[in-house]
Amino acid sequence: MFPFSFSPTAYRALTRACLSLFVLCLPAIGLAGSSPALPPIKHVFIIMLENESYPVTFGPQSIAPYLSRELPKQGALLPNYYGVGHYSLDNYIAMISGQAPNPATQGDCVTFSEFVPTGKADENGQLPGTGCVYPKSVHTLANQLTDAGFSWKAYMEDMGKDPKREAATCAHPAIGTPDLTEHAAPNDQYAAKHNPFVYFHSIIDKRKYCDSRVVNLDHLANDLANIDSTANLIYITPNLCHDGHDAPCKNGEPGGLISADAFLRTWVPRILNAPAFKKDGLLIVTFDEGNDGKACCNEKPLPGGPQPGGQIGPGGGQIGAVLLSPFIAPGTQSDVEYNHYSLLRSLEDMFGLSHLGYAQDSQLHSFGNDVFTAHPASSK
Repeated sequence: MFPFSFSPTAYRALTRACLSLFVLCLPAIGLAGSSPALPPIKHVFIIMLENESYPVTFGPQSIAPYLSRELPKQGALLPNYYGVGHYSLDNYIAMISGQAPNPATQGDCVTFSEFVPTGKADENGQLPGTGCVYPKSVHTLANQLTDAGFSWKAYMEDMGKDPKREAATCAHPAIGTPDLTEHAAPNDQYAAKHNPFVYFHSIIDKRKYCDSRVVNLDHLANDLANIDSTANLIYITPNLCHDGHDAPCKNGEPGGLISADAFLRTWVPRILNAPAFKKDGLLIVTFDEGNDGKACCNEKPLPGGPQPGGQIGPGGGQIGAVLLSPFIAPGTQSDVEYNHYSLLRSLEDMFGLSHLGYAQDSQLHSFGNDVFTAHPASSK
């Protein structure tokens, strides 16, 4: 018994107060119980390859055995991962900004033109218009990470190898000029269209900022040696030969999936052995687009622009992806549908960021317990 008593009125008031406090706590209690937290990933590595559909890359006749058989055994295979457009550039743009394809990016921006808006950004963060270099008002995952106190770095193979073609850092054509990197040279196979970071004024207008973060791939080996020198987001673009784009290559290599597989055999073990990966890392290997026009995930077009995907179908095709992490059990496979907007949304969720562009679509899936099968919360 309590050493004091309540009047009926006071007792009812106290009861209402206790019930109110309990109801206020319910959302937090329910959230913790029904939506397990993401694993504490703080170092993400992305390797972007080119132009292959899932059946070719991961099918039984694949000529890339390291990618198609060895890596899925070590991590998670996502068969139902899709591109969002054709050709290359619109997929890269979507992956870091959530912006849908426009006529210029669908054509790979053979002229490095300014993006010309035809209106204001809509409720989905889509800026209508056409062109290549987006105005400062269009932010990217890179800008988000910087604003939140995280680091990022993009490593571009061959960038600057021929100074007559492009600079050694933050390399892009002058605005309004033809893109001389559209095609490989024997001594330099860098392509600006596979480097999405140079298509945003929010990045390239701050020259020192861009120069220190968009660099040649040769820097990566040293940066992987220590956690402090490994950026929170590392974006890796092989050259036009090693990403599988060209076959044969200008330098005499076979190219295609054969050279892409050899590139992965060299670089994936280096990443997996890096202290940052072992601590809290995630490696994602995927492609820009496939050879079909398939789409998923409620993909929408740019308002007033071309249809989703363009060129050969409503989407960018089924391409697949492989993910490796200390938080992923070997041999995992998820049949959940994802696309490049889903990847952006997933990365933003990992780093506690808001969603840009079409990454905010509530019908998109983010990587969750279907992928992170070695995270303790995945079994709850």
